[in-house]
Parts: sequence; C-alpha cells; structure tokens
Amino acid sequence: MALTESIKSSVATNTQDKPFLQINNLIKEFGDNRVVKNVSVNINKGEIFALLGSSGCGKSTLLRMLAGFETPTSGEILLDGKNIINDAPYHRPINMMFQSYALFPHLTVWDNIAFGLRREGMAKDEIADRVEKMLALVQLDSFGKRKPHQLSGGQQQRVALARSLAKRPQLLLLDEPLAALDKKLRERTQLELVNIIEQVGVTCVMVTHDQEEAMAMASRIAVMSDGVILQIGKPNDVYETPNCRFVADFIGSVNMFNGAVEVDEPDHVVIRTPECTHYVGHGITGTPGMAVSVAIRPEKISVSADKPAQEHNYVYGEVIELAYLGSYTVYHLKLLSGMIIKANVSNTSRHGAFHPKWGDKLFAHWEDDAMVVLTR
Repeated sequence: MALTESIKSSVATNTQDKPFLQINNLIKEFGDNRVVKNVSVNINKGEIFALLGSSGCGKSTLLRMLAGFETPTSGEILLDGKNIINDAPYHRPINMMFQSYALFPHLTVWDNIAFGLRREGMAKDEIADRVEKMLALVQLDSFGKRKPHQLSGGQQQRVALARSLAKRPQLLLLDEPLAALDKKLRERTQLELVNIIEQVGVTCVMVTHDQEEAMAMASRIAVMSDGVILQIGKPNDVYETPNCRFVADFIGSVNMFNGAVEVDEPDHVVIRTPECTHYVGHGITGTPGMAVSVAIRPEKISVSADKPAQEHNYVYGEVIELAYLGSYTVYHLKLLSGMIIKANVSNTSRHGAFHPKWGDKLFAHWEDDAMVVLTR
C-alpha cells in the first residue's frame, strides 16, 4: 500500500493546470433509454482515474465512447485539446484492455505484443526493440515464446497490458482489468499494474465495480449510478466524506441511522434517531426537524460489555452474528429498535480477555467525529 500511496502522490505533483482529457456534457441514448446522462469530467495527464459503479450504471458505455466503440448522442470528448468525438477508434491515440484480455491463442506472447505494431507497418528492428522493452517492463522477458494457455492468469493480464502499451497510447482504457483473477493474485497484481502504468507515464481510465480495487489503484474515483456521476474525489475523501446515501452505502460497509435534526450549532449538531441521539462535532447548516441520515463506518465503532460514560453516541444490542476475519472480527448487533449494525473490532492481541459470543449483550459506541451527516 505504501507503494500505491507514493505513486498517487507523484501523480498529484505531475498534473497540469489544463486537463488532459475533458468529457463535456456527454449523453448516450439507446432508443428511449438514456444510459449516460450529461456527464462532465476532467482528467489530468498521468492520472489513474476510476469509474466505479454497479452493473448497468453506464460506466462501461462511457468507457466505450472514449474508445470510439459507441457514438455519443451529444457532448464532446477532448483529448489534449482536440475533440475526438468523430474520430474512428483506430484513429484515436487510445488503447483499451478488455476484461477477457483478448489474447490470440495461436500466437506466442512475443507475437501478441507485436501484433499491433506490425499492423502499423513498423520496421522489424523497431518492433523487436519495442517488444523486448515491453516484456522487460512487465517482467516476462523469458516468456516470449510461450502461448497464452501456458501462462497463469496474472501473466496473461500482464501480456495484455504490454500489448496495450506497445503502441504508446496517450490514453489507456481498462475494462474490469483484474476481474478474472482470484482475490490474492488480484491484490498483488493491483500494485504491479499501478507501478507499470506509472513507469510508462500514460494517462489511464479504468472501469470497475470492485471498490477495493478502485481505492487501491486510482488517484481519483468517480462513483456512478443510473448514468450520473454522484461524486468525484480521492479515494480517502470519497470513503470518509461521502456526499450522499448511495455513495456512503456503495463504498465499503456502513451503518446508516435515519432521524431528524434536534440542534444545529456552528460547532455541533444533535440528531435523534430511533436508536439513540447522535452528537456530531460540527454543524451542518440545517434546520430543526430536518430529515437526515447518520453514516458510521463499522471500523469506527467500539464495543464493550460495560455502559460507556458518554451521554450520546452509543447503542445497546445483542450479538446475533460474528465473523472472525483474522486481523479483525465483525460483530452484528441487533438493537432494541430491530436495526442491525456492524462493528469491526481489531484483533490486536492473540489472547485478549474480551471475546464476545453469540447471544452476548454489548454496548456499541463511537466518537463525535466518527459520523457523516447526509441530507440526500
């Protein structure tokens, strides 16, 4: 993770004032169905930008419009200041890596990478030099003579990336790039992929439904739903300060309390819900009686057998489920109101004295800066 954070930091310092990719008021309709609804996004040079959303939200259609595989109903796409909306896919300085990798099974790794270069009529010695550099970049120097079926899933993914980068595109598009890999390999490959993209310096737009993948790889995230971008920001900003209920619920896990504002002062707000009263350590410029939701991440909740000393920000419930996940345990507490909340408790010691079991009654409590108040 330290590698990813350093890469994201370097991207932030290398961006230019003028966006490298500008998507302005983009709309796509299929008959009467509008699947992309007036989307506008600016993406900086060298950035890894993730479009994140559930299936059918419009993210893949947006990616296909960037590639030229779909024609927008209206709007414009500017790449380095040039409107490419009427350019054919093969005339765009863009390459797309598909979820299936789309490697030619009858060609060797070397020939798969060389394929696009040969189609462009590049000289043989230049092709050889470029392919060898790509193989070295993805650490597959000794695999050039193998066929795709002789490689692991992670190796095939790196071949597909090398082929996409061989033509030196200005913009790289990734469509669910790691979906075919198992969890452990996917986590390792995320860092490898980010490192390679950073070394090349290419601007990248990726589509994924995997929140962890987007947060690990991207310098910024756009959360999409029903053809609309709801929030754009750095991964930690989107996670810690979601701007609406959908984003809070979609990114990671969250406990959502629904209630109304009782007190709103510049330095705090009190919100009453059926479960408890919430004291939030900042104001929201709301009005008494206004309906709001209070979002709390499970890792920000502590549990104890004893009642906490604080007056607000605690609930009482029964453990109806628990899951030991190694580094932490997830407790599901059923409250008196019937609501079920989750609390992630870190397993910091091997033989701690506090080990709640199914059926135990516990208090769950949190600090006044642990909550996000959502008005929409």
